[in-house]
Amino acid sequence: METRKGIAVSPGVAIAPAIVLDSEQFRIPRRVIEPAEVEPELARFQGAVERAREEIRELRERVAADIGEKLGAIFDVQDALLGDPSVIDEIRELVQRERYAPEYAVSQILKGYAKKVLALPNRYMSERVADVWDVEKRLLRNLIGAKRESLHQLTEPVIVIAHDLTPSQTAGLDPSKVLAFATDIGGRTSHTTIVARAMGIPAVVGLQNVTADLSGGDTVIVDGNRGLVVIEPDAPTITRFREAEQRFHRMEEELGHLKDLPATTTDGHEVLLWGNIEFPHEVQTCMNRGASGIGLYRTEFLYLDRDVEPSEEDHYQAYAEAIEACKGRPITIRTCDLGADKFTHLSGDYDERNPFLGCRSIRFSLQHIAAFKRQLRAILRASALGAVRIMFPLITNLKELRQAKMLLADVREDLEEEGIHVDAGIKVGMMIEVPSAAIMVRRFIGECDFFSIGTNDLTQYVLAVDRTNERVAGMYTPGHPAVLRMIRMVTDTARDAGIEVAVCGEMAGEPNYALVLLGLGIQIFSVSSATLLEIKKVIRSVTMDQAKEVCEKVFQFDSDREVDAYLAEITRRLLPELVV
Repeated sequence: METRKGIAVSPGVAIAPAIVLDSEQFRIPRRVIEPAEVEPELARFQGAVERAREEIRELRERVAADIGEKLGAIFDVQDALLGDPSVIDEIRELVQRERYAPEYAVSQILKGYAKKVLALPNRYMSERVADVWDVEKRLLRNLIGAKRESLHQLTEPVIVIAHDLTPSQTAGLDPSKVLAFATDIGGRTSHTTIVARAMGIPAVVGLQNVTADLSGGDTVIVDGNRGLVVIEPDAPTITRFREAEQRFHRMEEELGHLKDLPATTTDGHEVLLWGNIEFPHEVQTCMNRGASGIGLYRTEFLYLDRDVEPSEEDHYQAYAEAIEACKGRPITIRTCDLGADKFTHLSGDYDERNPFLGCRSIRFSLQHIAAFKRQLRAILRASALGAVRIMFPLITNLKELRQAKMLLADVREDLEEEGIHVDAGIKVGMMIEVPSAAIMVRRFIGECDFFSIGTNDLTQYVLAVDRTNERVAGMYTPGHPAVLRMIRMVTDTARDAGIEVAVCGEMAGEPNYALVLLGLGIQIFSVSSATLLEIKKVIRSVTMDQAKEVCEKVFQFDSDREVDAYLAEITRRLLPELVV
């Protein structure tokens, strides 16, 4: 038995036999054709291009209908690549000049494009190489007329193990047969992981060489919650995970009755439980699972996978759709957190050695004023439709916050002069996700209406651990005493000043940490839809005195191991069905 740690990108746990896909789908020999064969072979190639484009468009329509228009648009990149005359002409020229068979010409040209994409200076853009590989495999399949491995004719549940999966492969998976997948490479922002989350397929990526360590038929456990893959688990481990999985499913069914109940402790202390979303259609999922609002609407996906910058109207329509789905409940719209691992055409050719420490988030917005103002205009226009709150990310100092607020005031004034109604009482808040903001939190009192602690970034900045790097993934934990002390610094200061504090990072959605955050005085838990009911169950199972006792005990420990072990034991005693 071996346990591997990777990057958790889609939640859930699955146990099943593995099906292993090699990194290379086709072996293409360098075949030379006769002069008389050139034109017929070019015609065959053109037919393969047309069939491939038709397949991609059908897939786009199906994904758009089943999951959402924005996810369907992911495949526009591949359609555009197949429709690019320069790409097609390069392949045709290789067939005509060197008399190579179309299969070999396709492989050579598209592998060259893949190398160029991989060489791009930022992680987000280099992850787009999956689209190039997807196009190559689709063309080759149409030319050769066969598939290396079919995932469409599975008769038994499996877990897919692959070097990587393309977006269209992932979208074509049958969740009733493919229970999970794990890959050697990948990141949190790739198209593949976006599609996996939307389809509800548990996934772990960035495992380096998991394909080399597994054979088809091997039993494997994929834990998409913690980023773990267990290879050939022993009987006790299988039993432990299987029992935990069954308890979890039973608990999910039993927790249904909590949906319409408040998140109130047994002694009457109520907190707000809100959802995190990336797309407007996710609002309904959150509401169906008992959210009373949206605490984090990540808006950067309006920018990704587009050839042109989104217009003010693009922003407005997306926000209007989300606000309408909220039906009067509050929604917190975070301005774009671009940069770091989320790059667009706006990023240009910037080569940042440490992108998470570079021009990202509010810094990025303040360097792209026109785009920032377009988003602010759309948010303010949309504020007339419901209970909108606006939140600025990655604020590190007062100057940044004041610059953002000044631009917001300018935009508001412009809209009022144009006779466009906006909510005069819209609340403005900031995220606290860097140590400087936590340490200087008292200086921000009076400058904004609320704080929201982004524990994902706060943890990585406090601990100097890149949370997307599988090599140091084991060091990334919000249970580290230094992280907890940062959070307490914020909550104590905010409570004394009467400022509302939320937590919108992944920590808020982990049952083990719920009691600590409750004891620290967090007023809003903003979590993904998948964990809403579990967090509500924890909150409704304890008194505030119990939460405070747990909190006091935690601050006596000197290491994250002690903290996490203690919290796991407390949660196991209170809610054994939540702990593996």
